[in-house]
Amino acid sequence: MHPVPVQAVHLGDGFWTPRRKVVTERSLPATLAALEEHGIVDNFRRLSGKPELPRKGSISSDADVYKWIEAAAWALASNETSDSDKQKLRGDIDSLTNTILAAQEPGGYLNTYFVGDRLHLRLTDLVHSNEDYCLAEFIEAGIAYYRATGNRRLLDAGIRFADYILANFGPGRKPFITGHPALEMALIELYRTTAQAKYLDFTRYLYSGVERDRLKLKDSDIRFTFSGRPFTSRTELEGHAVRALYASAGATDFFTETGEPAYKRTLDLLWTDLTARKMYITGSVGSRSSGESMGEDYELPPEQPSSESCPAIVAASANVMWNFRMLTLTGDSRYADVLERALYNAVNSGISINGNPSCPPNLERLFESLPGYLYATSRDDIYINLYQESKLNWHLEDGSPLSLSQSTAYPWNGDVKITVQPAKPAAFTVYLRWPGWAASADASVNGKPISPAARRGSFIPLTRTWNPGDVISLSLPMPVTPMSANPRVADDYGRVAMQRGPLVYALEQPDNPGVSISDLFFRSATVPAPEVRRDLLGGITVLKVSGLAAEKSLVDEPLYQPLSVAQARPKRNVSLTFIPYYTVGNRDQAGQPAPMEVWVPITRPDASDIAPLAFGGIVNHKAPPRVQ
Repeated sequence: MHPVPVQAVHLGDGFWTPRRKVVTERSLPATLAALEEHGIVDNFRRLSGKPELPRKGSISSDADVYKWIEAAAWALASNETSDSDKQKLRGDIDSLTNTILAAQEPGGYLNTYFVGDRLHLRLTDLVHSNEDYCLAEFIEAGIAYYRATGNRRLLDAGIRFADYILANFGPGRKPFITGHPALEMALIELYRTTAQAKYLDFTRYLYSGVERDRLKLKDSDIRFTFSGRPFTSRTELEGHAVRALYASAGATDFFTETGEPAYKRTLDLLWTDLTARKMYITGSVGSRSSGESMGEDYELPPEQPSSESCPAIVAASANVMWNFRMLTLTGDSRYADVLERALYNAVNSGISINGNPSCPPNLERLFESLPGYLYATSRDDIYINLYQESKLNWHLEDGSPLSLSQSTAYPWNGDVKITVQPAKPAAFTVYLRWPGWAASADASVNGKPISPAARRGSFIPLTRTWNPGDVISLSLPMPVTPMSANPRVADDYGRVAMQRGPLVYALEQPDNPGVSISDLFFRSATVPAPEVRRDLLGGITVLKVSGLAAEKSLVDEPLYQPLSVAQARPKRNVSLTFIPYYTVGNRDQAGQPAPMEVWVPITRPDASDIAPLAFGGIVNHKAPPRVQ
């Protein structure tokens, strides 16, 4: 599959439009202002005529400037960005480009941290220096701006730095390793942009892991960085969550370009490890605050702050990036299921209703590039990956012009209407995604029902000669589904989470006044009911559920007590209100985040007979269990 460019998609008044609007109009300007206020842009200026300015920020802060440029470049490419905002963004990018180029050394090297008395440390501690990470974001920013505008200045500067590395490191030269594997993705994109095979070859070298001995790498460094040993020897995800997912995303790109089978075998193992044992129901990744790292199998503590922290949200965006690559590589819809889960829930929770983001540049660039995720082409086919009010103006791969228009209120309901507009009658296949969470899918063309030649969690192929104005209708039922975790996820045993369509729900204190969230129980026999609330949190669908509350607060109960006493605990009837997980945290109480719960205890005394449910059809629980 080949994704369409951002410029080819026009978003209508759907779910993602207001989310992206606040990113463009509020978040991007606020982030640039913060980069200026905290001296991050000044770090470049001090290298080109203003040496009196102090160096500020973290060792990797250069990357934040580059990521902002990438996000702004995709905003420039977006059809929803106003002309005035585009003019301002282009001016800001050009100004930053001038500042960056003025700081770059003639040989190509550029990093604002390793200068002056740190000059001798350049590229000597690749596990910790983040020089490779900053270079990766430098390259990605230049490519994004070039694809959005045709301007090569920043791209050429990134190429100079990349060529500096290739000239001095690699086989027969100094050893190199990526301590924060992002350079692999960037070099593959550089290969795709320039058609120069040397970038592909250097990526192969990075994934080979041949430099372990020359660099004297510790086992702990190899685990944490997810680098430093042959990628194809990996069988599970470990170490720093973002690094592991970035490495996997880059390896997917590498396999896409080379077809080396060992990489696909490894990617399949790692993906199963993630989705069957190490991913939260929201699509978040990384269960340990210490080291922002992966935990052991089924180690997914709901109270672990890392699952909702800035690093975890960045890891969720990396989860989207990797699964989008696996989707385009294979055309297998199960990757779109994981992508959608992470996007609508964990990633989406990283930006507040009014546009204040957590880890701004990372989320901004994903939100701004989102139109390019909706559609893809392949041979004579067109794929619809995500459902959103939108219009595609593009072409099939034989060059035939094609327009598609989507009309839908997804994810609030599962009805989608697609109008197909080829330039003239043409035979091709439209692939409709049947999400894994949907038990059925009713499809029709021009009112005539079609029996899907597919199953849930796959694409429905509609092959015919299409005429201008043909209309596809798709209906996906959206009942509320109480979800159960695998019993090996000990922290969630005896609890349920609510899901409707792609959205995971949560209890939050403001919607459930008069009783502590921690004293509430879900009644296992109840049928949750959706209710539209246009006046709440930007307009959402809430879930009303019959539940119970402990008559006596659980904090007043003993730490341990006989099972018979606990089972006889007095409770009273209450109505529970669940809101979409991504809206949690927008209403502080007394200046503090409001208490919330995703996994709610059930009232059944013995929950052992609750069958584990797959994550919307995306998890293969047939994988051999591992005993810790």
